[in-house]
Amino acid sequence: MESSSYPHSYYAATAQGAPDLWPLEENARCDVCVVGGGFTGLSAALHLAERGIDVVLLEARRLGWGASGRNGGQLGTGLSKGPATVERLVGVEDAHRLWQLSQEAKSLVRARIERHRIACDLKPGILSAAHKPEEAVAFGQYVDKLNREYDYPHIRPVSREEMAAQLGTSIYHGGAFDRGAAHLHPLNYALGLARAALEAGARVFEGTAVLGYARTAPTVVRTSRATVTADHLVLACNGHLESLEPRVAGQIMPINNFIIATEPLGEERARTLIRDDVAVADSKFVIDYFRLSADRRLLFGGGENYTRRFPSDIKSFVRRYMLRVFPQLEDARIEYGWGGTLAITRNRMPHFGRLEPNILFAQGYSGQGLALSTLAGALIAEVLAGSPERFDVFARIPTPRFPGGTALRWPGLVAGMLYYALRDRL
Repeated sequence: MESSSYPHSYYAATAQGAPDLWPLEENARCDVCVVGGGFTGLSAALHLAERGIDVVLLEARRLGWGASGRNGGQLGTGLSKGPATVERLVGVEDAHRLWQLSQEAKSLVRARIERHRIACDLKPGILSAAHKPEEAVAFGQYVDKLNREYDYPHIRPVSREEMAAQLGTSIYHGGAFDRGAAHLHPLNYALGLARAALEAGARVFEGTAVLGYARTAPTVVRTSRATVTADHLVLACNGHLESLEPRVAGQIMPINNFIIATEPLGEERARTLIRDDVAVADSKFVIDYFRLSADRRLLFGGGENYTRRFPSDIKSFVRRYMLRVFPQLEDARIEYGWGGTLAITRNRMPHFGRLEPNILFAQGYSGQGLALSTLAGALIAEVLAGSPERFDVFARIPTPRFPGGTALRWPGLVAGMLYYALRDRL
């Protein structure tokens, strides 16, 4: 498609196998219309098509154009909140159900990569780093709970000394290593899902923004050039939902996060930064996260903003966060800098549900989107095939609205984020 391209990033520069797609030009009829071509929408289209359900997917720009093709690439374990918090929120029984589903989410990603031979640089292991001494204690309690109560033996505590041996920095106070987690090239994973969905029979259109839809059964989805009449509608827009559906827009907050990529550092120097080639995320409220690319660049994410615009110089904006962790990279050239928009909820729990019997949505992954959004697509397909039980475990999670809805949520968020960012620095 010629009308738009991917934002300049390391991921876009190393993308493989983007399908040749075009906008929707003629009216269409289908069983299910999916709006959004990120992980959620692509996974939903793939799982629906494999069930023999006629599906049309509409993406406003390019497949994986949003956070799905720009994120840190971490295939994490569980939800954004730990099991103790989840138990208080939904009860012990549903907390264990959610845990099992989150484990299935990781397995599903791995299975899709293997089945469809998706070349996305999948590597094992995520190291969680404690920014403060008390957070190292909390990591120990987290590991113990997962080992004992959730039958998860793949995570262990890491001492301050081991952390310094694994990473080229001594700023962390310990943490946890999860060998059951992983990391990958997110845009290539998204493009692999897209190719699989097309092969399964899904009809996929890029450059096709949805302007609105009728709250009817069947619904009629309007674009600038044509309409799609569908028995069911799936909203998979996440941080780009905006005004398309005001009924749930107030329960998510779009925020921007930023990543840089250094020049290739070479095997020896790269291993002095991250000895075992794992992904790393720290415990700050505004987190730093980093990993090595396949060609031995450091990919470093740090900093957020809460406006509609990205910083004018993303490379310089993020570089200062990188140098706080790795001052020895002062001489490293920064070759790429990019940002993306994700969606968080107030309680940092994913938000699934139904707006009408024939309209479903999944959003608000709050930093755990790679695994959970892939699972969301599979669960949506289960609902539309007549088995809603597993989707409903997520739909039962309470999701409070941001105060003031979409109009006033920004000032409150900015004040809160600035407060927590100050706590990170103290």
